[in-house]
Amino acid sequence: MPDSRAAPTPASSRPLAGATVLVTRPVGTAGSFVRAARALGAHSLLLPGMALRAPADPALARAQLGQAFDDWIFVSPVAVQRAFALARPLRLPPAARAFGVGEGTRRALARHGVAALTPAGRADSEGLLACAELAAVRGRRIALVGAPGGRGLLGPSLAARGAEVVAIHAYARVPARLDRRHFRALEKAADPLLLPVSSAYALANLVAQLPAEQLARLRGQQVLASSARLAALARGEGFVQVALAASALTRDLLAAAVAALARHRL
Repeated sequence: MPDSRAAPTPASSRPLAGATVLVTRPVGTAGSFVRAARALGAHSLLLPGMALRAPADPALARAQLGQAFDDWIFVSPVAVQRAFALARPLRLPPAARAFGVGEGTRRALARHGVAALTPAGRADSEGLLACAELAAVRGRRIALVGAPGGRGLLGPSLAARGAEVVAIHAYARVPARLDRRHFRALEKAADPLLLPVSSAYALANLVAQLPAEQLARLRGQQVLASSARLAALARGEGFVQVALAASALTRDLLAAAVAALARHRL
């Protein structure tokens, strides 16, 4: 009689088994990341780094989104989602160019039928500013779609090149509050801990809110940074094991986690 028991899952398909992935994605947005981490065998612990809110002046943002621009720059997938939700329908003129800071933003725009240019190298503001298409923007009107409180590099840099830059705040970010439930869960989580980092804002919030003892422990664990800039920021915050992921995409952050854990287990 054939054995009806399910065959064991090969270890090679669960390379994060025994590890805990700390998920700092904004409140309410971590579902797909958690499912992907669990599919690789990891436990997951939510430590949200921020919460997303409606913009302070939705009417202003909606009016700005209805204006004519030569170029549209979206700083994140969230910026795409919130902008298209605010202005229904949001239609970019056929002659307008669209830019996304990274691959995730490009994909988000593609879901709305918008073909976007992204940096060929580093997926951040510096990478975008290095794009040949943005080298000569004198006299062009550029929409910069994001949230207040960012790095403040894109707008001034493009303005210095002669562009008229209009910052459109399609959403707002606020620090997510961590409480005793988060701290107890982190205290109970078994090593190794894996910390994907795709936002400086989220990293700063984690550093600010964790109790000193737990932060000291976390600084000795593995960080997976989605860019060289974030890797440098993590090291500046005292994290000693920092690996660089190919991008902020879930697959790339988890691939970096798999590679780092494999090195740890050698």
